[in-house]
Amino acid sequence: MQKYILNRLLQGIVLLFIVALIVFALARATGNPADLMVPEDATEEERQFVERNLGLDRPYHVQLFVFLTGIVRGDFGDSIVYKKPAAELFFERLPNTLKLLPLSMFIAISVAIPLGVVAAVKRGTWIDQVAGAIAVFGVATPNFWIAIVCIYIFSVWLDVLPPGRMGGPLHYILPAFTLGTFSIAGIMRLIRSSMLEVLDTEYVKLARIKGLQEWKVFWKHCLRNALIPVLTLFGVFVGGFVTGAIVTETVFAWPGIGRLTIDAVAQRDFPLLQAVILLDAVIILAVNLMVDILYAYINPRIRYD
Repeated sequence: MQKYILNRLLQGIVLLFIVALIVFALARATGNPADLMVPEDATEEERQFVERNLGLDRPYHVQLFVFLTGIVRGDFGDSIVYKKPAAELFFERLPNTLKLLPLSMFIAISVAIPLGVVAAVKRGTWIDQVAGAIAVFGVATPNFWIAIVCIYIFSVWLDVLPPGRMGGPLHYILPAFTLGTFSIAGIMRLIRSSMLEVLDTEYVKLARIKGLQEWKVFWKHCLRNALIPVLTLFGVFVGGFVTGAIVTETVFAWPGIGRLTIDAVAQRDFPLLQAVILLDAVIILAVNLMVDILYAYINPRIRYD
């Protein structure tokens, strides 16, 4: 078991290194931050002075070395725009995003699990077809469109919910619902396929022969085993919530790490963008590692392998 955990840790470190290289290259592909900081009539000397202060006058391999050595020390540099440590800005905004995740996950699970179970039990019926259509709609519909429609219906037309920004409990409903719809389709289809496999097992047939009520067979015996694949992909769903928050927080003007990422891209704030992406990757990898360890304890075959 210790060897399994060690291998996963080493894989995570290698993946973080690859992510660091990618984000370093893509950040600089957005352009030069000095172009946004100096006026249009600035002289070449003034532009060079700004680039020198930002460390952008150095060769790329030197900038990369400084970036990687800083990560090892836990120093992601100072934000160009906010004039504060980039990691500090990330952890200031992180609680705002985490406040949306529990409600979003509750919405996704409370809709996806019953829908997936019913679709499996009523396989081939119109209920299964409707559930499949909902899954296709959820996969094909972008989050920003759902957010705009929700704002129009509940904030403009019905005027019952605030259209955005962080505030009281009512401010959480629309962003959380929009973020939750991001994973409903995936969880529902996974539950359906898992339930179909479990329904054909011998112990389910034995439970029916014993005369157990159908609802007990479905919701107690089948669902418990059908949730194991959902657990294995829980880290993927958490990653989906984090990435989906970028669009959702931008539409609803929510001051979380998603909106901070968009601001960093728009303002070409290299240190902030690099810190946000890498720390997001660390969180997602940590969640995946915990899920893998938990699954290894649940499934003995993983431990033996």
